[in-house]
Amino acid sequence: MFPQQLDAPQAWQIAQAMRDGFNRHYRLFHAESARAKHRFETADWHGQQRAQRERIAFYDLRVKECVRRLDKEFGAAGLPMPVWHQVKLHYIGLLVNHLQPELAETFFNSVTTRLLHRTHYRNDFLFVRPAVSTEYLESDDPAVRPTFRVYYPTPDGLAVTLERIVLDMALHCDFQDLARDVGWVAQALAAQLGGAKWRSNLQFQVLSSLFFRNKGAYVIGRLINGEQQLPMALPLLHGDDGRLFIDAALFGESDLQQLFSFSRAYCMVDMEVPSAYVQFLHRLMPRKPRWELYTALGLAKQGKTLFYRDFLHHLRHSSDQLRVAPGIKGMVMLVFDLPSFPYVFKLIKDRFPAPKDITREQVKAKYQLVKQHDRVGRMADTLEYSQVAFPRERFSDALLDEIRQHAPSQLELTEPDADGRQEVVIRHLYIEQRMLPLNIHLQECLDAGLERPAVQRALERTVVEYGNAIKDLVAANIFPGDMLWKNFGLSRYGRVVFYDYDEIEYLTDCQFRSVPPARNEEDEFSSEVWYPVGPRDVFPETFAPFLLGHPAVREAFMRHHADLLDVTFWQSHKERIQAGHWYDVFPYDSQRRFAAGAAFPTDTGD
Repeated sequence: MFPQQLDAPQAWQIAQAMRDGFNRHYRLFHAESARAKHRFETADWHGQQRAQRERIAFYDLRVKECVRRLDKEFGAAGLPMPVWHQVKLHYIGLLVNHLQPELAETFFNSVTTRLLHRTHYRNDFLFVRPAVSTEYLESDDPAVRPTFRVYYPTPDGLAVTLERIVLDMALHCDFQDLARDVGWVAQALAAQLGGAKWRSNLQFQVLSSLFFRNKGAYVIGRLINGEQQLPMALPLLHGDDGRLFIDAALFGESDLQQLFSFSRAYCMVDMEVPSAYVQFLHRLMPRKPRWELYTALGLAKQGKTLFYRDFLHHLRHSSDQLRVAPGIKGMVMLVFDLPSFPYVFKLIKDRFPAPKDITREQVKAKYQLVKQHDRVGRMADTLEYSQVAFPRERFSDALLDEIRQHAPSQLELTEPDADGRQEVVIRHLYIEQRMLPLNIHLQECLDAGLERPAVQRALERTVVEYGNAIKDLVAANIFPGDMLWKNFGLSRYGRVVFYDYDEIEYLTDCQFRSVPPARNEEDEFSSEVWYPVGPRDVFPETFAPFLLGHPAVREAFMRHHADLLDVTFWQSHKERIQAGHWYDVFPYDSQRRFAAGAAFPTDTGD
């Protein structure tokens, strides 16, 4: 299609400039991630949170720098397409022996999509498909740590080996009682294995770097014994005395799935070869898509690239139509989905009906706040895309009419090509994992009949989880704003997650007030609010009429979470956060904690 050589020196220089731009990005990203170890050792929690926020912005800053350089030095925006084809070929050559080739390909895409028209978003000019394999990729530099270490314990030496695993992480902190802690882990491990016979290949495989998030550091690995493979994670925390302890022992795919959930903040990991870490993690969690693992490691752009490839693959092998998503329609977001695909697509409407008083840019800022904040397992992560093209035939007419009515500025229909194919282009959208809206789940419970004990238990678990979700958000300094059931969803693990962000605020920015006493009988029976209300005033006692309409829901809520209707609950949490207190929210059940005394007693006897 293109001549083999066309302005080759210029194409080569552009490819080098783009490779240099990526290398600068990853060098800075890697350095910031590696500094997480020192912040953990010194208990610099505010610094850790600040670094999390700032690291998210690194990628776009480096892309903008690279685009400016290409425009200034090469007039890149005006180059003919054959030159860009040559640039891609040269760039592929520069990725031979590169340790992050898949990330470099994504960086190339990010730069070129800012310079080329959307009609050129195809594999001739972009990495729509990967060009460089990352299988078995490792560094040959002896100074670089291997991706994982292998330990060969003896059956009677599990605790000794576990102690060596933890000490090899080289944390410059004292432990309260490491021998005690690894003894607990060894007991928990023995209970997991259930008396299985030790095989000749008994070994631990442990990733060489710790995973840092919030106030915790996590040792991640697996035990191999014969045909059995047991994923494991050991959370390390600071005690009140400043010394470290192992807080729990997490085992199995389900535990690790929750640790790396889409509703938790990104980890910081010192890694030279990200693909090797992702491959190791994928062995532990084979049901978790690779794009989610890249995202969990803070490599969100790579996650977006892999997600989009997965979506294109799904479109190619399915035939159902995109539709307006089931459930109560929102005032700010128009939501659609593909029934066979477990995600939803959300675009901001052009106009918001009263009482919504917010702009498109403010809504986008709320979603960015969530991405940068500690989501404590209670706020769904979102993938943000621009100029997304869908095949026209996959859109139902009802969905197209809905977009034309509520978000026409976000819609473009291309002219049919020579084969009659037409595309629908959405200018800006968010993609989230699909969850069962909580209001639908509650209604299903009520419809099933509360005279059945199993249904009663399911309803109570949901109400308890809903209140726990709000309290976890409060601990993370988040006030959800609109607390209606429809704005929360149920994950596959039965965890309640918040996903409607247009009204969230920092808890510390809200004014929590009690409803003042009525001045007279007319006030008492008035259907209108007769007292002054500021833009961020919140009256917790007024939540009940909107949330607790059904007697069974109200009874369960009042039994477990009546404090959420009390202004003192909100005020006290706000004051503690303003005073610098940092709440602990664990990515595992509190009953798993050794320190809680629920797993094993301190005195293990003989």
